[in-house]
Amino acid sequence: MKLGISSYTYTWAIGLPGQLPADPMNYDRLLEKALELEVGLIQVADNLPLDRMDDTEIADYYRTAMNRGIQLEAGARGMTEANLEKYIRIAGLIRSPILRFVIDGPGFTPDMDSILGIIGNALPVLREKNIILALENYERLKASDFAGIVETIGSDHVGICLDSVNSLGAGEGLETVVALLGPMTVNLHIKEFSIRRICHNMGFRVEGLPAGEGMLDIPWMLEQVSDRCQSAILEQWTPPEGDLEDTIAKEDDWAKKSILFLKKWIQ
Repeated sequence: MKLGISSYTYTWAIGLPGQLPADPMNYDRLLEKALELEVGLIQVADNLPLDRMDDTEIADYYRTAMNRGIQLEAGARGMTEANLEKYIRIAGLIRSPILRFVIDGPGFTPDMDSILGIIGNALPVLREKNIILALENYERLKASDFAGIVETIGSDHVGICLDSVNSLGAGEGLETVVALLGPMTVNLHIKEFSIRRICHNMGFRVEGLPAGEGMLDIPWMLEQVSDRCQSAILEQWTPPEGDLEDTIAKEDDWAKKSILFLKKWIQ
């Protein structure tokens, strides 16, 4: 299993709608972060979409990364037939062994039959290019739904991108999610978190923390995932400071702390 970073390690530095830094992080600076942290893998996800580049630019980026000893993985959101086809092609251009996908996208929340049909139609090209489609768990669907998709498709070219926090939004605890999806996991998103009561005791606040400083039992989770899990990617939910530049600085500091901690467990 390889340790890596993601464009979602640096969500604030890349920018959010209404929260765009003066000089947003780009593809090349994400490479520089990987070199600085001494990790050999980057998952370039949908907050820094690879399809903003044309094929020549993507191929150049791949060569630059490989020359620096960094492997790339592709990530995307909105698994329409057209978008899945496009990103399988992009994953092939960067020699990504997996393609992480969040099924839903803006204005796109397919039902189960549609999801199965889209994936089934893509299986021949996934096999041809030897790419594993990694479906990321998130709050609209239960872990059992994701397990059912993988079991119904029944192919080694479809598995799970297991996110440690997303399914809290579906009312599911980590042990339940890992028990169902761990054996199918081909890509792991390590996202540290805390759950604390708010001041009036009527509710809880879920927030991120640097890896190793929260509630996530990382050694346990690493033991539960399948031997097929190829990569463990650091993602972060960094609570904002009053100033965007201060938030970006905190995000960067947390990434350094997190990778240093994770290197104890992932070689």
